[in-house]
Amino acid sequence: MAVNSDIENLKSIPLFTAFEPAALQLLVFGAETRLLRAGDVLFRRGEATNGGFIILAGSMALETHDDGRPADKIVQAWTLLGELSLILQGTHQVTAIARQPTTVLKISREMFLKFLEQNPPAAAQLCELFRSRLAEFREHLKFHPE
Repeated sequence: MAVNSDIENLKSIPLFTAFEPAALQLLVFGAETRLLRAGDVLFRRGEATNGGFIILAGSMALETHDDGRPADKIVQAWTLLGELSLILQGTHQVTAIARQPTTVLKISREMFLKFLEQNPPAAAQLCELFRSRLAEFREHLKFHPE
């Protein structure tokens, strides 16, 4: 990973926008790089989550079904998969399959939570981001009650 340019690319991911470059660098150094071939499955729908994945290069197909239909969504480099999985336990809602040779950075939940404990400014920024998102969601519900 070319650290300086990749840190700038990481800042394009909404979750990391407000993080300081030095904090992002610590996060990257603690993460695990995985190389996938076309067709490799990163995770399957229904499997337990244990962190998030940043696509560094390549693309992933995200599928909610396994019956041969086209993928529901294709995501490219500098996409974070499993944002909430960085802080909450749960199960994957989709299957992620590499569409071409793909490089991902795995950030385990344990490492991310430790990172937040050791970086209070980053933790505060993350809390503010989620607070803002919840407020937007609440406003959305007011105008779209169903």
